Amino acid sequence: MAPLADILLQFVPTTSFVPIYLKSYIPGQTPLSTWPVVTTALASYLAIIFGIREVMKDRAPQRLNTLFRIHNAFLSLGSALLLALMIEEVASVWLKVGTYAAMCADESWTPRLEFYYMINYYFKYIELLDTVFLALKKKPLPFLHVFHHSATALLCFTQLNGKTSVSWVVISLNLTVHVIMYYYYYATAGGAKIWWKKYLTTMQIVQFVIDLFVVYFGTYQHYANAYWKHLPHVANCAGTESAALFGCGLLSSYLLLFINFYIQTYKKPTKAKSGANGISKGNGVANGKSH
Repeated sequence: MAPLADILLQFVPTTSFVPIYLKSYIPGQTPLSTWPVVTTALASYLAIIFGIREVMKDRAPQRLNTLFRIHNAFLSLGSALLLALMIEEVASVWLKVGTYAAMCADESWTPRLEFYYMINYYFKYIELLDTVFLALKKKPLPFLHVFHHSATALLCFTQLNGKTSVSWVVISLNLTVHVIMYYYYYATAGGAKIWWKKYLTTMQIVQFVIDLFVVYFGTYQHYANAYWKHLPHVANCAGTESAALFGCGLLSSYLLLFINFYIQTYKKPTKAKSGANGISKGNGVANGKSH
């Protein structure tokens, strides 16, 4: 049973009017589902933001406050709705098959979860507008911000291709962070004084620690089941090896980069950190946002 999804389906066309490749992930047919298209899109993102930075060098910074708040409100509310739908579907799977299978069995990759993963993936391209706003406002474009945004879109793409069964764990954590983070940016852009931005970075770091435990655990289970059966393990964890290894490597880099960001931003002497600009707008392949 999925009451929230069923309610929403009453208002969303699901008949033949919607092509199957928009409801299910079909490489080569679903938008942004091939390497040439994805790499071109992400290269274009980099060209656009650095191009805007060059154009804005001799121009006054743009405020764009209303558009910025709309963007953040959309991503906060959208992340909340998607998170609720995913929890509802995962709970349904968990009640049927138990904890380990809900994370690792082929059955955990349900049609509805696949559709939610697709939506989360497309959110990552909408989130690229974060950097466009920074460039138009003549704000710095930190490496962590640019790398995290572009790499997370790539991460989501690889996990869709690899059908990584633990995807929902990483995506759910990323969506949780994004609900709070984008609300923070929406509120502060409206003039609110919020004291807990430091704890958002802490939350992001905790997110990656949990992510890494889950993805390394799932990767170990797969390799032990496939190649090292003499080692203690439970059963296979579904997904391609290339997707699993890419996820492990990228999420590891995120953890190191965010820890370094935290140290540089919050642990330096007051004078040195006076120019720091707070948390990094990014996620958890997300972003998610991520697997």
